[in-house]
This record gives sequence, structure tokens and C-alpha cells, in this order.
Amino acid sequence: MKSLHGRRIATVAVGAATALSVITAPAQAASWSSSLTNASPGFESRRWTDSGGATTIKFTGCSSGSYKAVNVLLRKDTVGPDPSYVNASFTKCYDSSTSTSTGNWADHGSGNYYFMVNSGAVGILVSVRSLTVSY
Repeated sequence: MKSLHGRRIATVAVGAATALSVITAPAQAASWSSSLTNASPGFESRRWTDSGGATTIKFTGCSSGSYKAVNVLLRKDTVGPDPSYVNASFTKCYDSSTSTSTGNWADHGSGNYYFMVNSGAVGILVSVRSLTVSY
């Protein structure tokens, strides 16, 4: 009988520890990856839903003719004019096909987000071998 009672206590303890770890587990960040080919000025990325937290955008292997920078603008998709946040100028990604430029944006609350490239520029087409958005 003692053995069965000990097993029950152990089972309850393991179950409680498992429930506690599920409750206290940190939120996992989400991300998606893609590429760009000859994106025109004002190109808008796909939308993603963010429940809050910082956003990081990485471009690896950029090219756009003789121009050696791409401006990346984070925007929040809202009813009415979409607010925009810091415009990051990515230049390091032009160093080589494996060089990466990174932009970091603070938490702007939950909602749907997207980024634009070279907003307001004229005639600059940009290609990016690999891009990752983490939020």
C-alpha cells in the first residue's frame, strides 16, 4: 500500500510541475522569411499579426544597381492612415551576398504590421537574397 501511495504523490508532483512549466513558459517570438526581386519603391511586404513586442527585420544580400542603400519603413495596418515608425537605412547587406543589415523597432502594441521599401524613392529596384522578420 505504501508503494502505491508513494506513486500517487510522485504522479501528482510531476503533474503539478508540468502544469507550472506550461503556465510560466516564456512567449515564443514568431517570424517569417522571404526574398525580394526587383521590388519597386513603395513596395509593401506581406502583413503579419503581432501580439506586441519588438520587431526585427534582417536583409541579407542586397542589390539595386549602383545605389547601395535600401530604406525600410515599419508600418502598422490600421483603419485610416497607417502610422509609420523609424525608417532604417540598410547598407551593410550590399557588402556581399552573405552580408546582413538589421533593423530593430520598439514595441508598438498588438496589430497587423508590414514594411515598405524605399518609400518616396524613384526608379530604384531592390533585390534581397534573403529577409527575415521576427516579432
